[in-house]
Amino acid sequence: MSHDAKEQLFPAIGTIADRADQLPENEASANPDEDRPMQEIESLCMKCGEQGITRMLLTSIPYFREVIVMSFRCEHCGASNNEIQSAGTIRPEGTLYTARILARSDLNRQIVRSANASIVIPELQLTLPSSARGQLTTVEGLIRDIVSDLSIDQPLRRVQDEDSYTKIQSLIDKLVEILGDNEVEDEAEDDQNNASVRAASEKDLPMPAFTVKLDDPSGNSWIEFIGSMSDPKWNMRNYPRTLQQNIELGLVAAPDESASASCFCVVQGAAKLSLNDDADEVVGGGAEGTDEEIYVFPGTCSSCGHPLDTMMKKVNIPYFKDIIIMSTNCDRCGYRDNEVKSGAAISEQGKRMTLKVEDREDLSRDILKSETAGLSIPEIDLVLTHGTLGGRFTTLEGILEQVYEELSDKIFSGDSASNTPEAMQERVRFEKFLGDLKEIKSAARPFTLILDDPLANSYIQNLYAPDPDPAMTVESYERTWDQNEELGLNDMKVEGYESDRASNVGDASVKKDGESISEKVAVETTLHRST
Repeated sequence: MSHDAKEQLFPAIGTIADRADQLPENEASANPDEDRPMQEIESLCMKCGEQGITRMLLTSIPYFREVIVMSFRCEHCGASNNEIQSAGTIRPEGTLYTARILARSDLNRQIVRSANASIVIPELQLTLPSSARGQLTTVEGLIRDIVSDLSIDQPLRRVQDEDSYTKIQSLIDKLVEILGDNEVEDEAEDDQNNASVRAASEKDLPMPAFTVKLDDPSGNSWIEFIGSMSDPKWNMRNYPRTLQQNIELGLVAAPDESASASCFCVVQGAAKLSLNDDADEVVGGGAEGTDEEIYVFPGTCSSCGHPLDTMMKKVNIPYFKDIIIMSTNCDRCGYRDNEVKSGAAISEQGKRMTLKVEDREDLSRDILKSETAGLSIPEIDLVLTHGTLGGRFTTLEGILEQVYEELSDKIFSGDSASNTPEAMQERVRFEKFLGDLKEIKSAARPFTLILDDPLANSYIQNLYAPDPDPAMTVESYERTWDQNEELGLNDMKVEGYESDRASNVGDASVKKDGESISEKVAVETTLHRST
């Protein structure tokens, strides 16, 4: 479908509102078949059995995608509900949205929740699993729906199961504190009878900070950001679906248990064969003992369940060293994974690389960060100590995205979520830091990346190789005693260890004989006393 045709079928909601305002009421009633922005269909009310009206609106949400909004109301009994469905296809990857609700204005953020999406509020240990229908609401509307649903059976729980009543009531009290409502019991009645209920975002009351995580394997959900996608309190991450998620979405059939067991045996046998049989283990035509060997391990894709091959190869990075790469690539669903290990000896010196990033082209540089490397960006005072994030083989943009996700997941938890002046100042500073980090990872401004690895097992791609890269400097340095101690190198002995081993064995034998003599004397003394 072309872009113009899609805009005609799914116009923006503002365009629909303007079109509805321009439609006279008398002409609308005289021409019911006229092309209108909203379609009305008679449908059966499941509550009273009479005919109600279902209204459907095809629209597009800015920065998101096309959706179908449906609303039902029965004039006979007053029953009503609404639902939202995605008008697009299931996305290739799932999406995880994270929104930090720190002020009452954040309660107005819109939420598009598909039928496959689950919502988690970690601070309250609250998880909402996927439901039977989609939902278009706000954060405040979501909280009110939760309070309403939990409050329905509370009087009955109070009589039948007091423990459950107490736990659920504690959760309801926390949610009501977020809304700023005083009367919990009358909340549902007020929502129905009082159309001018004051919104929670307009109340001048303290509110505990919390986090909303929207996880949708189909990729058809959304949380609104404020201003732009660089909103420091908002983050979106795409991820490959698991096999179970694909089964739940109906994309892959559930595997047969008997077939899975036999397949596992075949995979194990093939892996064992590839290690022992040179004729079967090497592909690509390389000679044994050269860097052209590629070892193949048959397996099953963890995302779609189809068979695939995991390949392992020794690779020489020009102007760097040998590394071992294990790569998994699924041709069916596009799932990819890799793991990198050093294939060379421990370097005698450490290495520090400094890269001046000027534009988005530098973000595409390959970067190999080992488990012992530290990373820092002086312009925003970002310092990751050695070992943070583990080993990574990705691009510069990819590793900055991982840094942002790790930091945003840990912020505003514990004492930092309190409403004390010190905590509020710290929160403002960290919001500014996350905003700066978002600008950095999109190369909106120049910055400096420093990668320091005591073992010299890290690497940043040189775009001008074999010539020196004018934007990057590499320096080697002698490791300190503390660094060698942390890496376990001070106690490592590779020469003359045979004599040490022999003396250790002799000491162990003397110790063992001494223990035997002591045990023998103890036994004889016990027998003598017993007689």
